[in-house]
Amino acid sequence: MGGQEPQFIQVGKGDKERQIAVDVTDGGAPAVLWLSGFKSDMTGTKAEAVAEFGRRTGQAVVRFDYSGHGRSSGRFEEACVSDWLEEAEAVFDRFCGNGALLIGSSMGGWLALLLALKRRQSGLVKGLVLIAPAVDFTEELMWKQRFNDDIRSAILDNGFWAQPSDYGDDPYVITRRLIEDGRNHLLFGRDLHLGAPVTILQGALDPDVPASHAQRLVEALPRDDVTFTLVPDGDHRLSRPQDIALLLRSIEAALAGSRHSDR
Repeated sequence: MGGQEPQFIQVGKGDKERQIAVDVTDGGAPAVLWLSGFKSDMTGTKAEAVAEFGRRTGQAVVRFDYSGHGRSSGRFEEACVSDWLEEAEAVFDRFCGNGALLIGSSMGGWLALLLALKRRQSGLVKGLVLIAPAVDFTEELMWKQRFNDDIRSAILDNGFWAQPSDYGDDPYVITRRLIEDGRNHLLFGRDLHLGAPVTILQGALDPDVPASHAQRLVEALPRDDVTFTLVPDGDHRLSRPQDIALLLRSIEAALAGSRHSDR
């Protein structure tokens, strides 16, 4: 993080209190708020590139780690979507008082949509750029599609299942709480209207969030201005130099559009 130590904010009370690590690159409004993916943190390739973009252009950039991720407190196995959304709201309210462009990667895309809906009336959400948005992934991509009867039984009977990861040595521990809590935040099947422009970047070769899943999100936002870009040879991460360049161009375009609409 450029040698800068994060600051910490308290979210939750009592036994739900956790310390959330936040990194702020000072600059102009609206801030660019980065929301990481599942088991990812704010030091990932794309997040660092966005922070460097902020330093280079004088744009405010805010990054943070969810509880159980990175430098924030808490255990990953004890957290769920409600916790991570609460933390995103707290960071947004604390650091994005002059508006924000939400950048969500994978699970962060789902959280960005949930955050935009919760803060829609504030007028402070200026747009969204979503990278392989894993909307409703606990239900649609895990429970219904990837998990067989044995895995579902293990989660229901034991309270968890350790899923091997393609992105690291440690498995993903999928808990019953994560699955059940995710059902409180499902977006597909609802009438969605964000009131802000949305840009979606999706790899055609993504094995984790299929392009059809992202297309389903496009169709769920008929009243919003949505731009959908399919990267023909792109994977889930979209972290190659050309993918990063596409992301930064998309952020620049979204910021330019937000400034134009505010005139």
